[in-house]
Amino acid sequence: MEVEVRLFATFRNGRWVSKKLNFDEAVDIRYILDELQIKEEELGIALINGKYSEVDSILKERDVLALFPPIGGG
Repeated sequence: MEVEVRLFATFRNGRWVSKKLNFDEAVDIRYILDELQIKEEELGIALINGKYSEVDSILKERDVLALFPPIGGG
């Protein structure tokens, strides 16, 4: 199963911007966070194919996962 993972803002530091990852079986967002060594509490927003998703959401073949840290400003 292939999914594309896109990282934004500080999640890109020392990593890549976009990468296609292959898995032998279905995985959830939490699994990918673990693989990337991103703590769940560091996640601001996760989008699967542009739609807000919880960390226990299961990814499907050719999904695009976008990960954003919390965003602040004023």
